[in-house]
Amino acid sequence: MKFRPCIDIHNGKVKQIVGGSLRDAGDQAEENFVSSQDAAFFAELYKKAGLKGGHIILLNPESSEYYPATKAQAMKALSAYPGGLQVGGGIRADNAWNYLDAGASHVIVTSYVFKDGKISYENLEKIKKAVGKEHLVLDLSCRKREGKYYVVTDRWQKFTDLELSLETLKQLGSHCDEFLIHAVDVEGKARGIETELAGLLAEYGEIPMTYAGGVGSFDDLEKLRTYGKNYLDVTIGSALDLFGGTMEYEKVLEYCK
Repeated sequence: MKFRPCIDIHNGKVKQIVGGSLRDAGDQAEENFVSSQDAAFFAELYKKAGLKGGHIILLNPESSEYYPATKAQAMKALSAYPGGLQVGGGIRADNAWNYLDAGASHVIVTSYVFKDGKISYENLEKIKKAVGKEHLVLDLSCRKREGKYYVVTDRWQKFTDLELSLETLKQLGSHCDEFLIHAVDVEGKARGIETELAGLLAEYGEIPMTYAGGVGSFDDLEKLRTYGKNYLDVTIGSALDLFGGTMEYEKVLEYCK
């Protein structure tokens, strides 16, 4: 289980938010932490620790007045740690290389490959052809509805009709290099992981997968290691001391080694 660091950017600031609270209208979100440091500071920190495959997420839509500031922060982070970070948020076939050229190792895509609540294999092929499978991460972040997990898009606000299942992972795994999966219902709450989801993801095991959501203690990390069969990588946000939490960054690095 590798530790995958994160840099979430909203309204031009590095933040940790409650995932399910994000709203495009008024650029609102329930905030857990707003950093006084810029995105480049965190990128340099992760570079110093030799952490690879962390992700930068732009949490504003392009229509937002804050989007230029949010994108500028992302570009600073990529410049500070070329080849070390992935980036997601508003990525399309026609703009993906802007981020790869700026230093991203991969682009992370969700909404572009889902249209009207359904997966668009046409757009999936477009982005795969544009950047290559080796540079593509599919974000299958999900929420539970009627006892099943469904992929959500548009900054986790819209349900799709795609159930997150072993069959789905097998179907999409041949199109990308990695999966990133936020358990949105517990994202930003640091009150425990979605063990059922972790167990489901661990059944697949064919390409790297990063789990995010709900980690609030080292007990939660141990649960993730157990239910995820030591296969899933992990992101920790609000619970990390870098973002105002109680889990010490250095101890997390040591644990995940």
